[in-house]
Amino acid sequence: MHLDRYGFREPPFQMTPDARVFFPSTVHRRAYAHLMYGLAQKEGFVVVTGEVGAGKTTLIERLCGELDSGGFVIARIVTTQVSGDDILRLVAHAFGAPSEGTKAAILLGITAVLRQGDRRHLLIIDEAQALPPQALEELRMLSNITAPGEAPLQTILMGQPQLRRLMGHPDLSQLRQRVLASYHLSGLSLEETHAYVEHRLRAVGWAGIPSWEPAALDMVHRYSGGIPRRINRLCSRVLLGGMLDGSDVMTGELVEATALELEEDLGSPFDLEAARSPVEDETLEKLSLRIDALERLVARRERVFARISDLFTSGDRGR
Repeated sequence: MHLDRYGFREPPFQMTPDARVFFPSTVHRRAYAHLMYGLAQKEGFVVVTGEVGAGKTTLIERLCGELDSGGFVIARIVTTQVSGDDILRLVAHAFGAPSEGTKAAILLGITAVLRQGDRRHLLIIDEAQALPPQALEELRMLSNITAPGEAPLQTILMGQPQLRRLMGHPDLSQLRQRVLASYHLSGLSLEETHAYVEHRLRAVGWAGIPSWEPAALDMVHRYSGGIPRRINRLCSRVLLGGMLDGSDVMTGELVEATALELEEDLGSPFDLEAARSPVEDETLEKLSLRIDALERLVARRERVFARISDLFTSGDRGR
């Protein structure tokens, strides 16, 4: 609905990763540099971790879009709650090798495919934190496959922060030795959160309406922790609230009320504990501000319900 009011070509804060609107933040530029450095070594593993929604998939989409298809065969695996033998079957299937039969037959098929042709083979494992150590060890064993003068396979492991702890498993010391580059994607800074929101808006034709008060963007960072997917979810709801309120200015009060609303609706989707001080340390003034915010939330909901009722009523009259 806010597309019509604000003139956007498409929703500016879609949840689906989209390399077209890649935002080159400091952390994402560094992560991309680590990926490119790792690929330049032409062997081993690259590890990238980050919270859910930190932008790992968008990063990989951009990488795959920029790699020369004539020089790489790229295989991606996103189902990782599997055993060691099953991960080999998934790798075989992803590269077009036979995935049925004994483990020995599957390994022979993978080896034949990797040694075939002149292109390098890049294996991307998403949600790698869900892999058991046995499966990661099987991936390491695949890196032992060689072709004349080179390693035909490189692997990128993408995952949540738990992957870093998993890599410390005592049985994975040989795998750790083959990691050539590793980077953790943290949240955007306050300044980059401001820039990210404006970047997403401009990508869909934003011409300054609605305007966002600096305090509103500060609140977006406060309640999202700078995690892009959380920013998208919050800002999308803020725009909906602005449309229902008939407002062309997104305020800090609106963002906070929306974040509190999402907390109630979705069960604390944001890092609200980090956004507020412990109750025992809050001053009476802070508690008063919190009560005011909740009162504004209730009042805003009443306005939204009234607006929705008006929209339905006008629609019925039109029929």
